[in-house]
Amino acid sequence: MSGARDEAEWVKTLLALDQRHVWHPFTQHQTEAEPIVITRAKGASLFDADGTEILDLVASWWTCTHGHAHPALNAAVADQAEAFEHIMFAGFTHRPAVELAAALCRLLPGDLNRVFFSDDGSTAVEVALKIAYQYWINSGDSRRRVLLAFDGGYHGDTLGAMSVGRGSGFFPLFRDLMVNVCVLPFPHTFEGDKDVEGREAGALSAFQDLVADRGQEIAALIIEPLLQGAGGMRMCRPSFLQRLVELAQEAGILVIFDEVATGFGRTGTLFAMEQAGVVPDLVCLSKGLTAGYMPMAVTVARDRVFDAFLDESFDRALPHGHSFTANPLACAVGLRSLALFEEEDTLGRIARINASHRALLPTLAAREDLERPRILGTILAVDVKDGGTYQSSRSLALKRWYLGNGLNIRPLGKTLYLLPPYCITDAELTRAYDGMLEGLDRTSP
Repeated sequence: MSGARDEAEWVKTLLALDQRHVWHPFTQHQTEAEPIVITRAKGASLFDADGTEILDLVASWWTCTHGHAHPALNAAVADQAEAFEHIMFAGFTHRPAVELAAALCRLLPGDLNRVFFSDDGSTAVEVALKIAYQYWINSGDSRRRVLLAFDGGYHGDTLGAMSVGRGSGFFPLFRDLMVNVCVLPFPHTFEGDKDVEGREAGALSAFQDLVADRGQEIAALIIEPLLQGAGGMRMCRPSFLQRLVELAQEAGILVIFDEVATGFGRTGTLFAMEQAGVVPDLVCLSKGLTAGYMPMAVTVARDRVFDAFLDESFDRALPHGHSFTANPLACAVGLRSLALFEEEDTLGRIARINASHRALLPTLAAREDLERPRILGTILAVDVKDGGTYQSSRSLALKRWYLGNGLNIRPLGKTLYLLPPYCITDAELTRAYDGMLEGLDRTSP
């Protein structure tokens, strides 16, 4: 009993320190419940201080790919730490960074051959925007200063990323700080959608009208290919993405794909762009890059974009960097994660999850409280008819019920979704589906 009491006191002390000193992300501290203290994780599960298991059905903000505490990934971090933990990346290089960059370029299509390392998804986007802006200046065309983004898009929380993510609705307080961005309609779709072609035609027409009016001012277009994550798991068809990129590149506009959330298997292929058969000029990767182990991101550019920064003068170089650029620990685990995709047939696991999600579609379609079911790779999403907006009372009630019943499911306003680690078992998926539906019943108005 004394051990249990000591554990309880430890947790109480930790939570008091947390309340006194920690500012959590996306949290209103005056109303939010106490955070759950996690003491270990394994596979698709988290465990709290009492040993209670919580299925991690959002993959820890979409980062965990192969599962928590994977032995091979643990070993990769430990082995690299024995050699060295970090060096500055200006004027130096190291094997993990070079091998990871080369491996990514082999996997990416076309001539996406130049890898710029940074720290997270927001900064990967920020780097891409700066590259696109400076590319035109270096090319002698300073007129191109306008960026294009999409309604509902979310690209991170730094200033440039907020600017191109203004359509998400998260950042109205910061509009006066934002850069020049035009927002286009996003033709999101769902299973059984009969009107999608009309919405796609409208979105493409809006893009073409803008190009006809201001084409010589547009520097770049940024889009989350196939899936707007934080915008509510809104999905578009590969054929729309293909046509959009063709039109943009015909107009000489740089295309940026934000694959921070969609990369590394989430949509069913290693990269979402593969399904559209197109090559952007820049792609941003993070989240699954290190299998959820370490913060790291990359912005990968096509050769011609990189070549525009070559000169005898530093004035044409990219003046950007981070203290932890190409951190060797992160690079080592990222490289080992890529190897696991082949060793563990990860894309086969993803296909199994997708098939399991699809088997649930009739059940979702039969419920009167749900609408617009949609599936992409490992992502299952559906809208709750009375779900409300982000942080609405229904959304919060669902989140609390799920956590109280061992499921880490975090609705995005009215959107209920599952996005599990790829190691999840069939039994765990059944538990997730049953719990997701029971939560709806238990919290119905």
